[in-house]
Amino acid sequence: MCGIVGYVGEKRAHPVLVNCLSKLEYRGYDSCGIAVSAGSLEVHKDAVRIKALEEALSPLKGTIGIGHTRWATHGEPSQVNAHPHCDCTGRIAVVHNGVINNFQSLRQQLASEGHILSSDTDTEVIPHLIEKYYDGDLEKAVATALRDIEGSYAIIVLIADEPKLVAARRDSPLIIGIGDRERFIASDVPAILDYTSRVIYLEDGDIAVITADSMAVKSDGLGVAREEHKILWSVGDAQKGGYEHFMLKEIHEQPKVIRDTLAEYIAAGEPVADLAMVGTGLGDMIILACGTSYHAALIGKYIIEGLVKIPVRVELASEFNYSGQASVGNRAIVITQSGETADALKAIKRLKERGCQVEVITNVVGSTASRIADQIVYTRAGPEISVAATKSFLAQLIALYWLALLYSKVDISQLDTLNLC
Repeated sequence: MCGIVGYVGEKRAHPVLVNCLSKLEYRGYDSCGIAVSAGSLEVHKDAVRIKALEEALSPLKGTIGIGHTRWATHGEPSQVNAHPHCDCTGRIAVVHNGVINNFQSLRQQLASEGHILSSDTDTEVIPHLIEKYYDGDLEKAVATALRDIEGSYAIIVLIADEPKLVAARRDSPLIIGIGDRERFIASDVPAILDYTSRVIYLEDGDIAVITADSMAVKSDGLGVAREEHKILWSVGDAQKGGYEHFMLKEIHEQPKVIRDTLAEYIAAGEPVADLAMVGTGLGDMIILACGTSYHAALIGKYIIEGLVKIPVRVELASEFNYSGQASVGNRAIVITQSGETADALKAIKRLKERGCQVEVITNVVGSTASRIADQIVYTRAGPEISVAATKSFLAQLIALYWLALLYSKVDISQLDTLNLC
């Protein structure tokens, strides 16, 4: 997991990029870097934390740039392996979150064509592929390059002398923040909260061309409209607020999270779960999740089995995607704090393909999971920056208890005819 950011606007890009990256350091911190365009590209990167990079940087003048904070997958943490990565000409720079599965064969092909690749990363093939296909149209070159790639990616591409960024995603999260004559791109919402609360979530397969005052998104070569969402979190929600570290702050926020989450559920006229959408009356349930959310699911199994008296199966979403079985009769719950967990999203799609009605428990309004699920139960935990989940885990348990209480009040055989709020 890595964090990527991009900025285009009227401000100096350098301090904006560094500030945004500091909010994404939980996604990776073994190396980092930025590239800023002011006629030509200036790239600064090293195997250091973001604070050290900031202290080493002289002021950069450009108003457009990209940045990256890394958690190494291919290639050890080093200056040469840090992002951004550039093409042979030094005009094209790319930051990437994800894994390119076929990078070895692409690397060999590019080398045979005369490209010089200097790092051990999978990412470096991307700018060289774009260079290979570039004929003056950056968007077209990116789209063509991505057709050669197998794997997951969220990328931002910067080219010297052009006041625009090109972004694309597949199986990795990417959002666009909308400001006043400025645009932001990031892996996650907390990165841009200092600047805007208006965001657009890109979908898998999207390619976006972003300038300071415009954005155009295409999917399969056709222009598409992506809904703008208002983020309700405040700037303070994503800051330490006087605490020594985020985990301590988030532990102390747990009473408020319980109140806010319950208030969401009991608000007059606001439905929590439409049980008519949960299943067809067959008495079994599957819960899928990853990481800490999986442990919430394990507790949810005992909660629901104890209160509702139906069998519940819990699986890691990653394992289910390769070997798990689900039938059209399963009631399915998928838990994902971010709403962007790749294995959870794949599981949702797989469940829906098999005819299951999928209910998602998530913390992020407008996230991919919330858009593709049949039903959504939100946990009002606010942004969770600490890698060790605390308040979001508790909020997920509250959601599972609430759903179990709803289920326990009805005759399971009548779930297909009831609509409870």
